[in-house]
Amino acid sequence: MAIAVGDRAPDFRLRDQNGVERALQDLQGRPLVLFFYPKDDTPGCTAEACGFRDSHAELQQLGAEVWGVSGDGAASHRRFAERHQLPFPLLVDEGDALRRRFGVPRALLLLPGRVTYVIDGDGIVRLVFNAMLDATAHVAEARRCLQDRKSTRLNSSHSSVSRMPSSA
Repeated sequence: MAIAVGDRAPDFRLRDQNGVERALQDLQGRPLVLFFYPKDDTPGCTAEACGFRDSHAELQQLGAEVWGVSGDGAASHRRFAERHQLPFPLLVDEGDALRRRFGVPRALLLLPGRVTYVIDGDGIVRLVFNAMLDATAHVAEARRCLQDRKSTRLNSSHSSVSRMPSSA
């Protein structure tokens, strides 16, 4: 069953391209942009990953970590990250176990799907964006979700005390 907005994200622990173990619970309350992509170094996946690279500083300013996930191995991920100067981890999901846990659908019954999730600091999924053919829209949707969540938090943190104009 596919993960939906409002669901708790499944906890996971995977190694990245450098062998570092990454786990959702290790983020200590920080939001995560988790994007699943089909394959390293394909045109659409490169455009998507480079879009996240180009927006990485802004996404971090919004408080989020960014992690990419595909079924490629660590050596392939390392080459992909180095070639395109990707500043975020690429998780190795050999066998597609995490992809299945999230319920990421296949495209055209053959290709691993392209889905981006925004998971808040409490582990709740706030965005599920599925668009196989519009790789660059994933970054915009993740940014919009994080901005909306940030403005909602800011608005709810202000007190609702009425202020009366002072009389002269």
